[in-house]
Amino acid sequence: MKVLIVDDEKHVRHAIRMLVHWEACGVTEVIEAESGDQAIEVITALSPPVVLTDMRMPGKDGVALMEWIQVNSPATRVVVVSGYDDFELVRQVIRRGGMDYILKPVDPVEINEALTKATQAWQTAEQDRNRHTMQAIEVNRMRPHYADKLLTELVSGTANTHLSITPLREELHLPAAIHMCNAAVMSTTQLDADILDKYKTRHTLLGFSLINICNEFLGNSQTGIAFRHLERMDEIILLYWGEPSRWPLLLQDIHTGIRTALRCYMHIGIGSFGAFPVTAATAYQEARQALWKRDVLQAADWLHHSSLARQAVRLPQLPEMEEELRLSALSCNASRIAAAAGRWISAVAELPSVTAEQLVGWNQELDWMLARWLNDRPGDAAGEELADEHGSIPALPVDNRGLLSLPLWQKQVENRLLAAGQALTPSHSPSNPVIRDIARYLDAHYDEDISLQDMASRFYLSREYISRKFKQEYGVNLSEYLCRIRMDKAKLLLLNDKLRLHHIAGMVGYQDEKYFGKVFKKLEGITPGEFRKRHSVDPQPLTHTAHDLPRHH
Repeated sequence: MKVLIVDDEKHVRHAIRMLVHWEACGVTEVIEAESGDQAIEVITALSPPVVLTDMRMPGKDGVALMEWIQVNSPATRVVVVSGYDDFELVRQVIRRGGMDYILKPVDPVEINEALTKATQAWQTAEQDRNRHTMQAIEVNRMRPHYADKLLTELVSGTANTHLSITPLREELHLPAAIHMCNAAVMSTTQLDADILDKYKTRHTLLGFSLINICNEFLGNSQTGIAFRHLERMDEIILLYWGEPSRWPLLLQDIHTGIRTALRCYMHIGIGSFGAFPVTAATAYQEARQALWKRDVLQAADWLHHSSLARQAVRLPQLPEMEEELRLSALSCNASRIAAAAGRWISAVAELPSVTAEQLVGWNQELDWMLARWLNDRPGDAAGEELADEHGSIPALPVDNRGLLSLPLWQKQVENRLLAAGQALTPSHSPSNPVIRDIARYLDAHYDEDISLQDMASRFYLSREYISRKFKQEYGVNLSEYLCRIRMDKAKLLLLNDKLRLHHIAGMVGYQDEKYFGKVFKKLEGITPGEFRKRHSVDPQPLTHTAHDLPRHH
């Protein structure tokens, strides 16, 4: 969690830094600003959940800063640290949602108590926001996907627009007279690693959140609709049929809304206007092309048009470096792998521009190259891969503004080469170190929503490779291994009569209590309730059954 200290006196900022027990409050980063104007820049860029601010400062004072926060960052919690014992100032702080008013010189107990209260208030509000979002998702799940199907067909050009427009009008209650339309496209794949990691087990939540934000603005103006492309699940499409002159302003509001609600920077591709409904597919293709052909090296705008021409340049060819990369991978030497990957990244860095589409292409080339190395390995079964050719496009190595991060990309390439090297040379050791690392991860994260695809993405291996090697290493597949860990933990938790069954289910990674009970009975032969009753009446030490799994060392 980030906290911003705003005070024009450096010694006051330093004193607050020294007095507050940051780690106890869950604070990982402390930022400073010398004025209200500078604080607004920091809040806009970094969205700190808590602000500690002085009241009397040059330029925008504390009151003006709080007024701005109320309008532009309402989730932010504010604690005032002031040298003025002024009732009017206190009243202004209360009116603008301030959490506390602390007088200088700062008392250590007071400042720590105030910060604890502020961080807890923000966390509680954040949980409420997530809960409300989840409730909205559940409501949306109950609605049929008929409209999304019709809209996907419309923008994909697979529908007869003259025949399908009638049911579409009825389903969406479209205005009777729509003459022009345009489309915009955004992709969750182009978000930075931090936001994707935050939603790594809640991909659906991220998509629904984006759609809900877009539809809040489009619905208020009754000029469009946002939906998910059913064949490209990373894409959110905005179909607009309102006044062309209002379209850029509406997109600006949507972009700001996404930044405020989700704290992420979303790039949007935009098409051109044409007759509705026949040009909807063309507008969508233009918008999608604009998004994927955007330059990820330049700090350009977030809105991208398809009309921008790119200068033709010779791109670095990954196959030209294949032998060097393969030898570095086989060495399993981190320094050698870093040097080989660095030469490739340096060649890309010399380009005048790089598109998101080109990044995806290079990642796919690397996938195919690594897969071929494994397929060509003597004495092993064919078809083994390090990347899922039929899976979704992998997340791009971009920073929090959607621009290419060369250090992040180099690290990703290094990790994949190292994983390839370890996969290519398992016969040199009595067991497979990568698979044992996966097992350790399962042991530590059994309470999370984990899938085989999650492990493939995290360890840079294909689902097929992990499944086959895991079975060879442990005698069971990955899901069975994870299930046994969860059941062993559940049996221990069931000995505590104060824990309710739905709490235990959640603690071992199951959101559905009934499904947890079904799995438990299948493995243990009795229901969780029967297990608890049996052991509470005649307590006996738990022993591992014959089907318990071998553990790694």
